[in-house]
Order: sequence, then structure tokens, then C-alpha cells
Amino acid sequence: MAGTIIWCITVFGCAFLFLGIGIYAARREKPMWFWAGSTVDESKITDVKAYNKANAIMWELYSIWFFASGVMHFFLPVVSVILLVLSCTVGIGILVVTFNRIEKKYKVK
Repeated sequence: MAGTIIWCITVFGCAFLFLGIGIYAARREKPMWFWAGSTVDESKITDVKAYNKANAIMWELYSIWFFASGVMHFFLPVVSVILLVLSCTVGIGILVVTFNRIEKKYKVK
């Protein structure tokens, strides 16, 4: 039981964190960044609102995998762990590729 509580706090905490990043990105006036400590120059983005919306969707979709892992833990704990591991490995790679595509799409040419 204690393991389930710790699992849920951890996984749902990550899910809410990524969801929060998505909400924050959607509400930002200036371009959202991806890498820690970096910034995106507003003059180099064609449509900041659409750029931020795309970033928001990316983060919100990423959070779904963590919510799914938390819920799945009650029914199939092994599948839940596999889902979490995939989210933290393959998922991060997908995030990087997706962000690069978003940046390329909205970057001033």
C-alpha cells in the first residue's frame, strides 16, 4: 500500500508538473523556451501565440503518459512501470524532436 501511495505521488506529481508547464506556455506573452537556462528571441519567431500554443500542446500531451501510468498502476502495475520508463526515455527524445519541429516551423527564415 505504501508503495502505491509513493508511486502515485511521484507519477501524478510529474504529470501535474508537465501539465502546468503546458498551461504556463499557453499563457505566456513571450516565446516559451525548452532548454533550462535558455531563452527564445521574440524577433526570431513568426507567430508567438501559435508557437506557444504548439509548445503547450506538446507538454500537455506528454503529461498524459504520466497520468496513464498512475492510473494503470491500480490495474496492471508492471505495465505502469513500463509506461513510465518509456515516457522517461523515448518520451524525452520525442519531446526534443517535437520542440525542434515547432521551432523550425515558427522560426523567421
